[in-house]
Amino acid sequence: MTTHMTVTPETWLAARLELLEAEKELTRRSDALARRRQELPWVRVDKDYRFETSEFETAEGNASLADLFQGRSQLLVYHFMFGPDYTAGCPSCSAIADGFNGFAVHLANHDVTLAAVSRAPLAKLQAYKRRMGWTFPWASSQGSDFNFDVNVSFTEEQQREGAIEYNYQRGGHAMDAAQVPEPVAQFAATCGTDAPTYSRDRPGMSAFVLEDGVVYHTYSTYARGLDGLWGMYQWLDHAPKGRNETGVWWRRHDEYGESEKDPKHRKYDGR
Repeated sequence: MTTHMTVTPETWLAARLELLEAEKELTRRSDALARRRQELPWVRVDKDYRFETSEFETAEGNASLADLFQGRSQLLVYHFMFGPDYTAGCPSCSAIADGFNGFAVHLANHDVTLAAVSRAPLAKLQAYKRRMGWTFPWASSQGSDFNFDVNVSFTEEQQREGAIEYNYQRGGHAMDAAQVPEPVAQFAATCGTDAPTYSRDRPGMSAFVLEDGVVYHTYSTYARGLDGLWGMYQWLDHAPKGRNETGVWWRRHDEYGESEKDPKHRKYDGR
């Protein structure tokens, strides 16, 4: 028997209307925040980043950051955790990317290109993309400073010295076995690597604009700043029991089996 409060339809409606006012206020605040995001100053990108990708072929055989726009004026890059030593993409990034196929076409018809960028070799990205059934553009930044300059990838030396700057904060020493959080070790294992190697790549998204042949960086967000892009959580926040987590419960979409359908959840707040 449920222990949740139950009421008459009239009492429910009164509570719902009260909540509606709070939702409208949140919408207004979200709109205002979006305007502030769009009003941020731009930073000119002068470095010649090069990418390997099958979607953006050029005469030189690789692509520049400007090429990733595919003729549009705006570019949204999802920094997908897939390091050179991974054998598969991060499960959390994969859950986020599961939504890209559906809305990438709409963005493309609104002057916005959506693309993922990772440090893994292109062959690994293409194989994983086929496995997942994805069609959105995905470029390899292997050998480029791109990931390091937008603070989503770090060297072993940076990790060891605590010189990592991620999510606008500095810190993060290399982990020993006793310090590794269980979810990180779990995700690292599913990516075919160890926790320190796995943690040298992080998730994020960045926005760029192309004007008069010049690329400008306009915005980046990381960690929980990606929640709004994680479609399944937007739905769960509207479900009767919400996120209802007691640990890591999600998998890559082709890894769910009958045992995973059991409604048990394990909390994880390390996003």
